[in-house]
Amino acid sequence: MKRKTFIIISALLIISLVITACTNDDKEKSNEEDTATQAKEQPKKSDSGTLQVPKTEMQKKDSGESVKALQKVLSAIGYDIKNTGKFDESTIWAITDIQLQHESLPITGIYSEDTAEVVHSLLQDSKEYVPGEGLPFKAEPAATKHGSEILANPYEQLALVNKEHALPEDYIPEDLVIPDVRFPFTEDLPKKQMREIAASSLEKLFHAADKAGLDLFAQSGYRSYDRQVSIFTANVNEHGEEAANNFSARPGESEHQTGLTMDVTSPDVNYQLIIEFGETDEGKWLKEHAADFGFIIRYPEGKEAITHYQYEPWHIRYVGKKAAEDIMNNDLTLEEYLSN
Repeated sequence: MKRKTFIIISALLIISLVITACTNDDKEKSNEEDTATQAKEQPKKSDSGTLQVPKTEMQKKDSGESVKALQKVLSAIGYDIKNTGKFDESTIWAITDIQLQHESLPITGIYSEDTAEVVHSLLQDSKEYVPGEGLPFKAEPAATKHGSEILANPYEQLALVNKEHALPEDYIPEDLVIPDVRFPFTEDLPKKQMREIAASSLEKLFHAADKAGLDLFAQSGYRSYDRQVSIFTANVNEHGEEAANNFSARPGESEHQTGLTMDVTSPDVNYQLIIEFGETDEGKWLKEHAADFGFIIRYPEGKEAITHYQYEPWHIRYVGKKAAEDIMNNDLTLEEYLSN
């Protein structure tokens, strides 16, 4: 009887051990599966450890380790870009796309402090984020009927718009506002508008001009594609296409459509947009101080062969302080700056 009891107890112990072992195996398998799932959900890691989101402001033409670090982070978020160490077109595209998908960010293609904070949050959790949803990547170039390349990223602060690079016909900046500056007219016209980042800087420029005892007026800012059609057609009818193209842009090729440009003037030239403005106190001050506020004289004297436009001392374009200082201090055009 004791022997039977011993056998039964032993069998029960064996069964219990087997059940326990199976349960542990299931738990281990479950833990392995959970770990694998978590690994898929986590951002990719660099060889040296956890990815670091750079804090340095960066833009087109920049290069170095900070750019490499940013490109690694963007790849981890899901962008298909190469780690070149250069703030190239694909990097600008990714940054612009992120900005377009976050209403709190200015859409510039510039990697700013505010953009860095959003990039950091995406690195922590990008499960619901879709790269390219704001600005689809266009691999195939498009051109106008005159052969100008149509920009795939018209939002970029350093976008080059000229006779070879045009804005899309349907491009209208999303953040147009009216700067709080003087105009020589009272009508509420679209040409009072600029993109918000440019408008804010123009207000600072006008405030400084006021302190210097000058009398600047804003004459013409944003201009739609359709409005440019009317203006260019009228100039062609009056002067002929070849002559008109020296001082008037074809539709899509006008910087005014970017919302980053303002034509300025003064009472000394009867508020006209003429070359003589450059000889006024306002014109001289503008040339010397525009870069302090992120603006450049877009069509400088002596550079007509590069810009393909006549000298326009009244036409200022916002590019940001860093680029503006490089351009103005080195007597460059935007074309020369971007090609260096």
